[in-house]
Amino acid sequence: MIDISNKIKTLRIAKAEAMLKLKQETIESIHQNKIPKGNPLEVAKVAATQAAKNTSSIIPYCHPLPIDYVGVEFEFGDGIISVRTTVKAIYKTGVEMEALTAALVAVLTLYDIMKMFDNTMEIVGVKLLEKTGGKSDFKTIYDKPLRAAVLVMSDSIAAGTKSDLSGQLIVEGLKKEGIEVLDYKIIPDDVNQIVQTLIEYTDKDKLDLVMTTGGTGFSSRDCTPEAMLKIIEREIPGIPEATRAYGQERTPYSMLSRAKAGIRGRTLIVNLPGSKKGVTDSLNALFPGLLHSFKMMWGGGH
Repeated sequence: MIDISNKIKTLRIAKAEAMLKLKQETIESIHQNKIPKGNPLEVAKVAATQAAKNTSSIIPYCHPLPIDYVGVEFEFGDGIISVRTTVKAIYKTGVEMEALTAALVAVLTLYDIMKMFDNTMEIVGVKLLEKTGGKSDFKTIYDKPLRAAVLVMSDSIAAGTKSDLSGQLIVEGLKKEGIEVLDYKIIPDDVNQIVQTLIEYTDKDKLDLVMTTGGTGFSSRDCTPEAMLKIIEREIPGIPEATRAYGQERTPYSMLSRAKAGIRGRTLIVNLPGSKKGVTDSLNALFPGLLHSFKMMWGGGH
């Protein structure tokens, strides 16, 4: 079973289709309500719904997930019944197997109910029609790589008594997203130095993105949010809210972060926590959705 614990929840939708080939007379018997066991369509609809909700019990590597909706539609052709299913869930993994299982169980149910007087029936196809909501659906692609810097704020790391791990994680994470990291710097927890460095990145270098790590806690030397308020022109509360919400599901300490995010000029500045776990969780929460912000800043809207 694949580990999906680091994924974010999104609205997942999948549509599938299964087809049953049968005699035209059998289709007419359905329309005329002449099937001895009752209305096969209603039974098949219930069976499909149950199948979608129980897919993880049938297919070993499917994750149990909270199904929000199962829709079942029937279409009649010349000697064909098509069953189309739609499954929705707000979760970390897709629902295509649920939609496929629902469609297949629906036609199997039809087969079971009508097999006594139509021995020509044949399941002739099961296929996925579409799926949405995965990570690739939220990936924003740019013609040229975004230009970024990573800034580490820590007295101990700047003094050489401690090695930096969080900043390096950010550098690696940005490169995985196709972002060019032009500078990586370590400075002490000093408001004036933080302000000066951020202004240099935004006003002089005109970078697209600056990610910082450290200085977002409660100690007397944690001053990153205060430095941010001195230089950002527009604050973006939703970015740190997203990282805290993601982290809070994994540790009760996420709510203690005072991180901020904002825009200065055409540069997006995002504070991340100082811990390795905090950085990892924040990167998982922010990408790929964060990449869309540059399109918005450049006038592309949503």
